[in-house]
Amino acid sequence: MKIALIGSGKIIMSALDALMHVQGIDVVALCVRASSIEKGESICQQFGINKLYTDYDKLLQDTQIDVVYIGLPNHLHYSYTHKALMADKHVICEKPFTPEWEQLQELVLLSHERGLYLFEAITAIHTPGFNFIKQNISKIGDIKIIQGNYSQYSSRYDDYLLGNVHAAFDPQQAGGALYDINLYNIYVLLALMGVPDESRYICNKGHNGIDTSGILTLHFDKTIAVCTGAKDSGSPGYFIIQGTNGYIRIEGAPSICQSVEANIEGKVTSMSQDASTNHMLFEFAFFRDQIASKEFAICHEHLDLAIAVSKVLNKSRNDVGISFE
Repeated sequence: MKIALIGSGKIIMSALDALMHVQGIDVVALCVRASSIEKGESICQQFGINKLYTDYDKLLQDTQIDVVYIGLPNHLHYSYTHKALMADKHVICEKPFTPEWEQLQELVLLSHERGLYLFEAITAIHTPGFNFIKQNISKIGDIKIIQGNYSQYSSRYDDYLLGNVHAAFDPQQAGGALYDINLYNIYVLLALMGVPDESRYICNKGHNGIDTSGILTLHFDKTIAVCTGAKDSGSPGYFIIQGTNGYIRIEGAPSICQSVEANIEGKVTSMSQDASTNHMLFEFAFFRDQIASKEFAICHEHLDLAIAVSKVLNKSRNDVGISFE
């Protein structure tokens, strides 16, 4: 599998660090803005990447590239993914896939028509910790309450308060706490529980109308769930699933599932991964194996989940009147 990375931000550096340790994936190219050419050259030298592009269209003409990984601001995901699929490249797109679920539906249909793989790079559901949850969730009885909290004071928030608005707090770039951080809670929740019967979002809004923190409540048949995400304040992360026979708890950020504990009728088991392990390793290994398999069933299941998550995100924005236009 030969992959090209698009972007030069923090997520690209994390992805490259992970990819250096995943066998069977060759990083053959990087694409950056013309204004970031020096940074791109430095990244290529650091990671041994032979090709550097500043023209995305030219990169897509490169027949050596099988897969494109898009690590750009949220509002660019749709257009860059669409172009890549039209160029017959498989696509791994950073979360959130698209600002609007209808855009994602269009991309999914296009990938089906052209026989291409399309994945959202969402770390949590590919981790050993999440697999541990799936193995134990049926043992805790009827699930009554689920609580997820991912709250982290953003390094950009002080700038935001002074009027210097970065992408993470910009409505026109599809920013905000819901799409940037609470999304991880929602993804884990829907991956375990399916599509909710109903949901409602409330939030704290900043000076430009973006949600700086918020709480989403959801109902699934006999289960109530609460997802909290904040970029204007911080607290320890967790995700707790409460059942009639016990509970399962993620300790720490739900995006990583680094440490997970199951208490089943008083008997406690747990698992944890090395904190030094790059959590993106697991998703890239999954993408590699799926593309190599030439089978699409699991990919399509993941796309169904991505659409369900996107619909919840869209409804939540509508609940509080947040527009990305």
